Amino acid sequence: MFSFVLKRTAAAVPVMAMVAIIVFALLRLTPGDPAAIIAGDSATPERLEEIRALMGLDQPILVQLYVWISQLLQGDFGTSLLSGVPVTQMIGQRIGPSLALCLTTITVSVLVAIPLGVLAAWRQGKLLDRFVMSISVLGFSVPVFVSGYLLILFFSLQLRWFPVQGYQPLSAGLWPFLNSLVLPTVALSSVYIALIARITRTSVIEVMNEDFIRTARAKGLGERGVLMGHALGNAAVPIITIIGVGIALLISGVVVTESVFNLPGLGRLVVEAVLARDYPVIQALILLFAFIYILINLVVDVLYTVFDPRIRQ
Repeated sequence: MFSFVLKRTAAAVPVMAMVAIIVFALLRLTPGDPAAIIAGDSATPERLEEIRALMGLDQPILVQLYVWISQLLQGDFGTSLLSGVPVTQMIGQRIGPSLALCLTTITVSVLVAIPLGVLAAWRQGKLLDRFVMSISVLGFSVPVFVSGYLLILFFSLQLRWFPVQGYQPLSAGLWPFLNSLVLPTVALSSVYIALIARITRTSVIEVMNEDFIRTARAKGLGERGVLMGHALGNAAVPIITIIGVGIALLISGVVVTESVFNLPGLGRLVVEAVLARDYPVIQALILLFAFIYILINLVVDVLYTVFDPRIRQ
């Protein structure tokens, strides 16, 4: 197990290094001058040269790359071009809402989708199966921003059960914290519930046709024991895969959801940084999301070995 994890971790290091180089090159070669953005349209050529010298933009590209990577290894992502605030501080201020939304979304998705998928597989072709699959198709087809606005219209503006927008940190109290996340979580989790439920149903149906399932039934094991003790455990690998993919896809879903519900998280920070061409912030966020994606894949690989030890070979 340890050697397997070590190999996967070692393989992730060059991937992360390549991502860093590509991010640096793309943002340096895109049209637009960061110095002109900072100085404004009325800046003089002398002022632009001064800003370029302060930012190191007057250095050769390889020198800029060396300096940038050296700063990254020290945990320094630079300073925002517009606000002048260190990027690490900006990310630290925004990561709380995004982390809370992602945790609630994936928790709700897993707790709802896996039982639904198992039930649909158990009642394959029956009314329950058709109902679950219809809900899955609907959840997967409706965009997040559409379901978000519909939830706001019904539960916030008409019933007034939840706030329209905004975020309350956990320090403000457990109920205000959860109350501010209910609608964003429901809107964002609808897609992942549909995705995980469909994969769970397909995987369990495939396993239910195996010989060991018939053997378990012949020994007198109840249907619940067959489903939960044998079928679901042996169908876990594709389910874990789709859960890992869903967590990675949350990055794009968070951007849309935070914009709809006005949550001050990393998704909103991405939009603001891209619109303002705030290069240090964009670079740091891309690297952060890439690191999270690689970490999720590493965790999924490790979980594979837990449910199927043959993968370690």
